[in-house]
Amino acid sequence: MAQAPLEAIASSLRRERERAGLSLSELAKRAGIAKSTLSQLESGNGNPSVETLWALGVALDVPFSRLVEPARPTVQVIRAGEGPAVFSERADYIATVLSACPPNARRDIYLISAEPGSVRTSEPHMPGVVEHVVLCAGRARLGLTDDPVEVGPGDYVAYPGDLPHVFEALEPGTFSVMVSEHT
Repeated sequence: MAQAPLEAIASSLRRERERAGLSLSELAKRAGIAKSTLSQLESGNGNPSVETLWALGVALDVPFSRLVEPARPTVQVIRAGEGPAVFSERADYIATVLSACPPNARRDIYLISAEPGSVRTSEPHMPGVVEHVVLCAGRARLGLTDDPVEVGPGDYVAYPGDLPHVFEALEPGTFSVMVSEHT
């Protein structure tokens, strides 16, 4: 099971606290946590719960996902069971962030059904488009035309939709959820 992305959390907390112009003491007070806890989190130590990170996000006025999502490469693949996971201290609950919605973004969501035997090639979309795909069933090869990635059920991949890209079903009954993000 994936663990909390401590390095991403540490750098995100420092960045967002500094952006907000808050001291460690003030942010800890606003979030209702101990200053020592916040200090540990900013140094990459500790084991933050969903509740602690949620309180910090509220105090910083940023989405929860901004605190846990690591910097992403242009093409990102998150395999089933992987990703920045944060565990709850109050319930059998795990939050895994796949992609945070940037400010002022628009998203279209599609259910994609495909069968083997043909490759769906797409010309580049508008500048700034990113496609996010979670494969639900089957197997597929998808992503940038020059370097597609093979994925299975539960796998996530994101790639620039403003570059040529492909979707090829490798098994009958392949389907996925695709989110086209327009920034």
